[in-house]
Amino acid sequence: MGRIRIKRAYENADPGDGFRVLVDRLWPRGVSKERADVDEHLKDIAPSPDLRTWWNHDPDRYDEFEKRYRSELDDNPAVDDLRRIITDHKDVTLVYGAKDPEVNHAVVLKEYVAS
Repeated sequence: MGRIRIKRAYENADPGDGFRVLVDRLWPRGVSKERADVDEHLKDIAPSPDLRTWWNHDPDRYDEFEKRYRSELDDNPAVDDLRRIITDHKDVTLVYGAKDPEVNHAVVLKEYVAS
């Protein structure tokens, strides 16, 4: 398995990012497709709309969010798609739109697919 990173969609793409995968259900506001420079958009790997609404990026709910999101990922066929991408590419960057670089679903997703 290659290296997996996470990066905000609002940061500039870099050649070292490798294969870039947008892992948000919604396209990041104000980011053009050219600027995002993603190779794949895996909408279905993002948290369900209900879970995202419940969590509302509240740091106090993060631990419970992580449990619920991991449970969703256990039954999500898009995880197999992401694992294939990771197997096929030396470097993969999971691109997300959230403001907080430490409290977001991409952190959970990275840990989940790396284990």
